[in-house]
Amino acid sequence: MSTATVNTSSTFGFSWSGLRRKVVDEFAYPLVGVTVLLAVWWLSSATWAKDLPSPAKTWEMSKLYVLQPFAKRGELDQGILRFTWNSLILVAQGYTLAIVVGTPLGFVLGMSKLFTKCFDPLIQILRPVSPLAWLPLGLILFQKSQPAAIFTIAICSMWPTVMNTAVGVRAIPQDYLNVARVLRLSRGTMLFKVLLPATLPYMFTGFRLSLGIAWLVIVAAEMLTGVPGVGGFLWQEYNSLIYEHIILSILTIGLVGFLLDRLMSVVERRLRFA
Repeated sequence: MSTATVNTSSTFGFSWSGLRRKVVDEFAYPLVGVTVLLAVWWLSSATWAKDLPSPAKTWEMSKLYVLQPFAKRGELDQGILRFTWNSLILVAQGYTLAIVVGTPLGFVLGMSKLFTKCFDPLIQILRPVSPLAWLPLGLILFQKSQPAAIFTIAICSMWPTVMNTAVGVRAIPQDYLNVARVLRLSRGTMLFKVLLPATLPYMFTGFRLSLGIAWLVIVAAEMLTGVPGVGGFLWQEYNSLIYEHIILSILTIGLVGFLLDRLMSVVERRLRFA
């Protein structure tokens, strides 16, 4: 009986040991990490960090925002998922603008040595500028908080896309370009049949990095402009000295950032093997 079972399992490509290993890798090990974090958090709040609320107290103070995630009791008194949704809309607008501007800029930067000589130094100067510096400029330019936040997200998050796309274009084998010239491919055909497929892995690396930066910038943008979102909620609760809600905001920001990165990874795999 057992032999037949083993043979059947191997016939269909099923392995109990493989399943156990996958369960351990995907769930057991991360659970160990979370448990250690909770233990350190609880121990810190009970010993040297007296002002740090414990996990239990944080849950007690924050459960209304979690159990009623889409409730709206006021402009800055909403469920945590409603705050998150507001932040994601703003991030999507800024991130889309960053991709639309950054991808063509990266292609030109990778294909033209003259363009690189003219503008690469300028890009290297602008790239490390903090969002705390860009936001006041956005407020001067647009006079409103939401366009200023979108501008800040876009200009801070576009650089990984620009740089990685440029690196991908430069990494295209010269043989590909020579064959395209011999076949006299049009510019459009060369772009979509040669350049884009060869550059796609580099582009998606830039897209993932840009998305992470966009999500980081939204916190600073909302904190400074008071826009209702996770960052605005965090800043309001800091001013009110409600530390439990600060921790709730931090955990939400981290979890959403993790999910966004995983989502981008899935999209990348689908497009790469399509």
